[in-house]
Amino acid sequence: MNMKKTDWILAGLFTAAGALLMVENITASADESLAHPLSTTSWAMLPVFLLAMVPILWRRRNILAVVGVTVAVMAVHLVSFEWVTRCGAGLPLAFALSYAVARFAGNIRNQAIGLAGVVVLILLVLAQDSSIGGLPGGLEIALPGAALFYGIGFWVQNRVTSKKVAERVAV
Repeated sequence: MNMKKTDWILAGLFTAAGALLMVENITASADESLAHPLSTTSWAMLPVFLLAMVPILWRRRNILAVVGVTVAVMAVHLVSFEWVTRCGAGLPLAFALSYAVARFAGNIRNQAIGLAGVVVLILLVLAQDSSIGGLPGGLEIALPGAALFYGIGFWVQNRVTSKKVAERVAV
């Protein structure tokens, strides 16, 4: 499956959002509005976080590999840099991956594996998020958001499949 223009745009948007968020973390001073103080302002967090954003480019080719790589890199980011803000780009990425799992994962087994990976990604994004103070602060938004995007992807995939079946029958 070839990459489409929208794949490049989506990956570019997530990469830009991730870069902006990490630069904000890096340049942040002692921000009193944060629920938890930042653990680090190291520039090393920027390339690691970007490695979590870029794999969505290949979502049409192998969504399970994309989810797996994204989860692994986010786990490295969490362990390496602890309390920083990740939710601003991490949750939209999880929502986009939820949609992509519904669209591209295929059979029910792959759907379940992909969704489990998305849930793990959400937990990693929120675990030590300085802006919301950790897991409880974001799960009530993140899980329904992921379910909503999965539902939209599922609906779109059913429409695409129905259209292909109708075209085959008409021929």
